[in-house]
Amino acid sequence: MMAAPDQPENRGAPPDRDASVAARGSFFGRRKGHKLRNHQADLIENLLPHLALDIGTPAPGRLADLFDGGVADVRLEIGFGGGEHLIAEARAFPGTGFIGCEPYVNGMAKILAQIEADNLANIRLFAGDAAEILAWAPPQSLARIDLIHPDPWPKRRHWKRRFVQDATVTAMARILKPGGEFRFVSDIDDYCAWTLAHLMRSSDFLWTAERAADWRQPWDGYTMTRYGRKAEREGRVATYLRFRRNG
Repeated sequence: MMAAPDQPENRGAPPDRDASVAARGSFFGRRKGHKLRNHQADLIENLLPHLALDIGTPAPGRLADLFDGGVADVRLEIGFGGGEHLIAEARAFPGTGFIGCEPYVNGMAKILAQIEADNLANIRLFAGDAAEILAWAPPQSLARIDLIHPDPWPKRRHWKRRFVQDATVTAMARILKPGGEFRFVSDIDDYCAWTLAHLMRSSDFLWTAERAADWRQPWDGYTMTRYGRKAEREGRVATYLRFRRNG
């Protein structure tokens, strides 16, 4: 299965907080990667402000009200990277609203291009620390939270940067509906064990696995990310964890 639950490691917790959307829509990411093309820069400047959450104002009583035309449920994806999984889910479930959190400017530019190309109306974005979304959202307002291939923090002094902590588990429990899910994917055994330990010691969550295949194989309809394909090519095996909110 996986390493003992005391062991650590990670890939995708919120990085140091220095990514934000400025008043005029300019985006400043901690990692920019390659230079943005002109059209990508235009999307950051002009499309992102229309889709970006303003957590400086109180959250609506229903997160579904953030989406034009209304949606049945709302889900959150933390650290969506290139947006492959989030875009596929938004296409497959047009009646569901999706909030994507990603502090890196290149990832934000990529997903904006896909949103524009597919004319998707059921995605909203946040360019910052996902912990702020957890604190901002109303209680029992999300049907699901996904954390897929988070960034690794292998050094002990960096463990506090991992997204999965006792405090964030409590915060997720607050905003998930009863029966809602937290889903986690990683090819780092130590981080999977860390996540399993934190969630299993919470009385708010139940690990849904009943057999080994439940954590060894992706759930039905899962869209492999670019990083996931790279990990497979390099011989790393991912673990797929699902936790249901009690209540």
